[in-house]
Amino acid sequence: MSKILAANFKTNHTRASTRAYIEALDAHLDASGYKGETYIFPPATALDRFETKADIRIGAQNAYPTVKGSFTGEIGLEQLGEFGIGTILVGHSERRHILGESQAFIAQKYAWFKEQGFTIVYCIGEPLEVREAGDDAVRRYLVDQCEGIDTAYEKLILAYEPVWAIGTGRTATPELIEQTHAVIKRLSDRPLLYGGSVKPQNIADILAVPGCDGALIGTASWDVESMVSMLETAMRDEK
Repeated sequence: MSKILAANFKTNHTRASTRAYIEALDAHLDASGYKGETYIFPPATALDRFETKADIRIGAQNAYPTVKGSFTGEIGLEQLGEFGIGTILVGHSERRHILGESQAFIAQKYAWFKEQGFTIVYCIGEPLEVREAGDDAVRRYLVDQCEGIDTAYEKLILAYEPVWAIGTGRTATPELIEQTHAVIKRLSDRPLLYGGSVKPQNIADILAVPGCDGALIGTASWDVESMVSMLETAMRDEK
């Protein structure tokens, strides 16, 4: 099975730099014949209909569960539909811990976009204090983050991102990733990505972990050459 690689731009890149990035990425993927699924999550200001030869899927980092309405600062289905967007990130730790989204609201958002037939990349992961409390605490925390979520949804992609490893340079060991992915696999049989300081130097080890179906990449994906390097690693590992 081909690996899934997803790039989360967060609050980075402009409309112009996103277009240049996708054009460069598309040229490489088309030339290499890469067959894996590749997702790009630009900032909302850079969403567009990108004509690509390769299978590059554009997603929204966030949206409000509505077609349109009086929700200042949010975007809804009408805005996403203008660009043919049918993929969304839900439950990212920065939405949970920085922007205060509750599990109840995340589950509401998940259910609504599921009804619209979106591909949903659903993020779960524990903070450092939970990891330090032991395996049982981590398992309970991850189970709680799946409360109200249809984990059998056919267009679901799960992403395990330990909060203590996101943007910190700290990466979970392959053994810890395998152990935690095994717990999550008991909750759902959908594809499962790892995220948390993934970069060209460690992606081969991460993709080799049993039960890891790909990677959700932050900082290291913002440079297109770095992303191409990681895609090349994924392609080599498939041969």
